[in-house]
This record gives sequence, C-alpha cells and structure tokens, in this order.
Amino acid sequence: METFNTALFLLINAPDDPNVVMLMAAKSFAEYVIWLVPVVLVVGWLRGGQRTRKLMLQATVAGLGGLLINQVIGWVWQHPRPFMIGLGHTFLHHAADSSFPSDHLTLLWAVSVSFLMHQRLRLAGALLTTLGLPMAWARIYLGVHFPLDMVGAAMVAGVSAWLCFCSERWWAGPVFQWASTLYRHIFAPLIRRGWVLK
Repeated sequence: METFNTALFLLINAPDDPNVVMLMAAKSFAEYVIWLVPVVLVVGWLRGGQRTRKLMLQATVAGLGGLLINQVIGWVWQHPRPFMIGLGHTFLHHAADSSFPSDHLTLLWAVSVSFLMHQRLRLAGALLTTLGLPMAWARIYLGVHFPLDMVGAAMVAGVSAWLCFCSERWWAGPVFQWASTLYRHIFAPLIRRGWVLK
C-alpha cells in the first residue's frame, strides 16, 4: 500500500520547474478554498432561521469532530509528509507533523457531507464537496500530502458527519441554546439595527 501511495504521489506531485499558472492555481486551491467553510457557516447562522442555524451547528460539530479524530490518529500513528522523507518537490510551507489524514480536506468534507444529509443544504454540500477535489489534488501537487491522506480524510469526514447526524438528539438542544445565547449577547448591537437576524 505504501508503495502504491508513493508511486501515485510522484505521478501527481509537481515537477522541479512547474508551470507558473499551474502553481498559482494549486496554491489558491490548497490555501484559500478552506476559508469557504467558516464563511458559509457564519453567513448561514447570521442570515438563517432557527432550523438553518441548527444545521450550521451540526455541520460545525461534524467539522470539529473530524479534526479531533485526525488528532487522535496522528498521535497513534505518525505518518511523515513527503518532504520529511525527501520525496518529490515541495512548493508550500507546512509544519513537519503527521500527514494522515488531511485536516483541510477533513474539515471541508465533514461540513459538506453534513450539508448533503439535509435537503435544503444539498446544493451547498455538493459545491463544497466538488471543491474538495481540486483542493486534494493541489495539496498533493504542492508536496505536502500523499494521495492516501485524502482517502483517509474522506473516511474521517464521512464518519464524523454521520456520528453527529445520528447523535444530534442528545447534544444539539443544549449546545444550540448555549450558542444562541452567546450569539445574542455578542451581536446585540447588530441585531438591534436589523443587520442580522435575532
């Protein structure tokens, strides 16, 4: 499996002198697509009704749960990144921590899978899922991840979103109440002006 992982990485990884346009595109996908997650969640909360806010909360918990699972996996099994073992070419600065699974893709796809589980958010979920594909490619192309890191991220994202969906009845009520109270306290001036919903 590791031989396959390495061979596929070398097939996708950028050459020593990559095309400038390809490099810029890869860096954009690798670094900036992830910011759509907080933007979508915050806008959904600020402009949505109570049902939409509950779905934003569920997606947030799914994303954070996925990242927590990744941390546990990283503690149990440290898998080096390609540049840590001198493999391929690296064009993106990254900490020398465990590569498996990809945190970026886990977060993006945990939120998108959570969205896909609800009819009203399926379009947003499909768009975020689709954007995960070039992001996964870009992080391999730039030399900071192996292909199987992305497979692991997809699995963790799916499990985290599914667990949050199935356990919602036990945690969503009190967490939503706490989050709503905190929101109304922090955003009171904007709520009074009608810029965001109460």
